[in-house]
Amino acid sequence: MTQELIGIIEQIEREKGIKKEVLIEAVESALLTAAKKVIDVKPDEEITIKLDPQTGKFHASLNGKEITSMDFGRIAASTARQVIIQRMREAEKDVIFHEFQGRVGEIVSGTVYRFEKGNVIIDLLGKAEGVLLKRDQSPKEEFKQGQRVRAYILEVRKESKGPQIVLSRAHHNFVKKLFELEVPEIYEGIVEIKAIARQPGERTKISVFSKNDKVDPVGACVGMRGNRVRNIVNEIHGERIDIVRYNDDIKEYIKAGLSPAKVAEIKLNKEGQKAEVIVEDDQLSLAIGKHGQNVRLASRLINWDLDIRTKAMVAGAQEAKESLATQESGAEEVTEKSAKKTRKKKTKLSLELLSGIGEKTQESLKEAGFEGIEDILKATVEDLTQVKGIGEKKAEKIIDEAKKHKE
Repeated sequence: MTQELIGIIEQIEREKGIKKEVLIEAVESALLTAAKKVIDVKPDEEITIKLDPQTGKFHASLNGKEITSMDFGRIAASTARQVIIQRMREAEKDVIFHEFQGRVGEIVSGTVYRFEKGNVIIDLLGKAEGVLLKRDQSPKEEFKQGQRVRAYILEVRKESKGPQIVLSRAHHNFVKKLFELEVPEIYEGIVEIKAIARQPGERTKISVFSKNDKVDPVGACVGMRGNRVRNIVNEIHGERIDIVRYNDDIKEYIKAGLSPAKVAEIKLNKEGQKAEVIVEDDQLSLAIGKHGQNVRLASRLINWDLDIRTKAMVAGAQEAKESLATQESGAEEVTEKSAKKTRKKKTKLSLELLSGIGEKTQESLKEAGFEGIEDILKATVEDLTQVKGIGEKKAEKIIDEAKKHKE
């Protein structure tokens, strides 16, 4: 049994990565407990047991005197297996935890093992199990048992049942890591990813910068005939990717971030990191994007608040501002009754006066650049249907309500 035991320990060390010393210590501890049941050890007596890692022989002593009357081979045979299995499980959990803890932020491959209430359990090449929670899955993805899957290691938690490896395919860093794997120039540090903004399953914007003037960062990411970016798009099931050229000039960076829309003019508020972006009427829907997606992702990418307006909307707002200034200057010369009428006229410019238009719709309109009734009057039904939650009939109703206040 002695040589067989050493053989088992060395095999576990090779296959599981658990140190030989840890397993030998576990066996010694178990044998000590077993020996105390066989030998009548007094409170003031001390028994020790050591396993020779070379020969596999046990050496026992009581208060320094060697014990030769016990059959430690028999005791070892009955206890070693259970002890090794138990300690192996504990040590293996620690090995797995530390291995994957050091890989947080990387992409790992595995196969779909089973499903639990919308969560997907991934077998990570037999080493461990990872969990892909429902919230960390892209909305357009469906998984089948046995399917090969790549995912981003989000975090590793130490739990009583073993380490829980939390995976994600919806995190923006998943796309970032895919670019690092697919584009050698990024992996080598020649091209740098400056920022990334993502709406999983729909669209991602990524800005890149080249440290070498001879290397085009956008071209490097796109690849020959679009092969590189196509591979990434296929991995994330057709999600659209906009590759933006980073620029220290914030105006140029904003223009690139809002592509494919063309920007006419930009007014900056650097202290508040806000920008008023003016576009032609036919570029409004492109700049805002479906349900405000384009401007929202561009804002997150650049880390500035972007307010999209058409030239007509800006002109209308200026007229309204001048009208209000005139009303306010004349208010001092009229009676209190006239002043109240003037204030009432001013409040009519607010979206709150539109009958049947809820707060959520008002907020969506404001986010899309429609600050007041004047903006609505200058918009078309098509313009309003670009706003999240507004269909054609609702757009017609909003315009009709705005016209009532104009009258």
